[in-house]
Amino acid sequence: MSTLLIKGCTAILTGNRETPRSTGTDIRVADGRIAAIGTLTPNADERVIDARDCVAYPGWVNTHHHLFQSLLKGEPQGLNQSLSAWLASTPYRFRGAFDAETFRLAARIGLVELVRSGCTTVADHHYLYWPGMPFDGAAILFEEAQALGVRFVLCRGGATQTRGLESALPTALRPERFDDWMQDVERLAGQFHQPQADAMRRVVMAPTTTLHSTTAQELRESARLARALGLRLHSHLSETVDYLDASRAKFGMTPLQFCAEQDWIGDDVWFAHLVKLQPEEIALLGASGSGIAHCPQSNARLGSGIADIVALEQAGVKISIGVDGAASNEAADMQSETHAAWQLQRARKGMLARPRYDGGTFEGGGDAATIEDVIRWGTSGGAAVLGLDTGELRPGMPADIALYQLDDPRYFGLHDVAIGPVACGGRATLKALLCQGKVIVENDVIAGLDLRELGAQAAEAVKRLQQRAG
Repeated sequence: MSTLLIKGCTAILTGNRETPRSTGTDIRVADGRIAAIGTLTPNADERVIDARDCVAYPGWVNTHHHLFQSLLKGEPQGLNQSLSAWLASTPYRFRGAFDAETFRLAARIGLVELVRSGCTTVADHHYLYWPGMPFDGAAILFEEAQALGVRFVLCRGGATQTRGLESALPTALRPERFDDWMQDVERLAGQFHQPQADAMRRVVMAPTTTLHSTTAQELRESARLARALGLRLHSHLSETVDYLDASRAKFGMTPLQFCAEQDWIGDDVWFAHLVKLQPEEIALLGASGSGIAHCPQSNARLGSGIADIVALEQAGVKISIGVDGAASNEAADMQSETHAAWQLQRARKGMLARPRYDGGTFEGGGDAATIEDVIRWGTSGGAAVLGLDTGELRPGMPADIALYQLDDPRYFGLHDVAIGPVACGGRATLKALLCQGKVIVENDVIAGLDLRELGAQAAEAVKRLQQRAG
């Protein structure tokens, strides 16, 4: 059996809570899995990757994205808006402007950006659906992910009712029929879903939002169908205080209580954002084993706030990290996202601290989250949310490995080089990126990809989208 040896790592971060750092320096990969970690001697017929001055992380697991938005970065009408106004100004206004060509290009750009940050698993909340769609966005997403060699989870979004965003394109806002939507989920599950723990393809039931996109009865029925098909459940929730107000006005309960009433809670469910939660909702999420896709940069960009990840984890909630769409996060990559997650948890705790007038010492938020916490959230935490057996560097696990070469001045001077990819931010050079043991990036290059040409295509596509959206 042919093997590959990553030799001489300066540090190996494992993504494991109990042993976050390995004492080894070498990683042997065989048959797509990690065969050994330690101080290893190369075999005679073994390929060796020289990892001197490099740090190894598990490949990042991104649990919430909107890849079509990769061509909507910095869109002027929505740039300085909060969530509701931004939705109307940017993603909903441009929905009908996408055709198969621009959608495929957007997906490619987003996936390339993620891969270049060290990401090997992507969950895309794909909600670009309306009756009579002229292209199959789900098939395009799976094709583009397969071409790059990453794990891909399609969260099949959709809606049977709209939120009354009058300024958006009416054709693209037309809701689907519930039966048609459910039939398509069954089609996608049959065509793409792989139930095994190390799956490269998964399908998830994912209404755009539980409060506004469907009726309570439809929500219950979608949960029943998903579980019958062996699919997990995902949606947006409680991104702003509007969710709490709307839920109390419509249903007389909090958003999480409403979801629980419709069986939309449990260890097979995760929600994006969860910025605005009541204490009883945090307890309910934790008791049920539900998860969160924490999207700190998008929540900051839209002025929504900072989710209390520390309190959620203490309550038993499964924590993961997602970058959200590039239209509300112009740096839609996992290295930037984990850097923000680390800093913003500290900022949040510091903002809640109060001056002491009894002679004691002011307590800030510098200890809110460690680098090791953030790495765990972005790797094994994401895998747990998605129900995948990956996200850790230990023998027996799938070989999803990001090998960072910290050769940029922003990483010079580090006393602990292991923390560089998160603590310093930026985009570290990828010496290699492996997914399921296959090298998909080597010496910072994706084979066959012309970045200059991709950039030129993106610039032309932006012009077309602007013309179509008006």
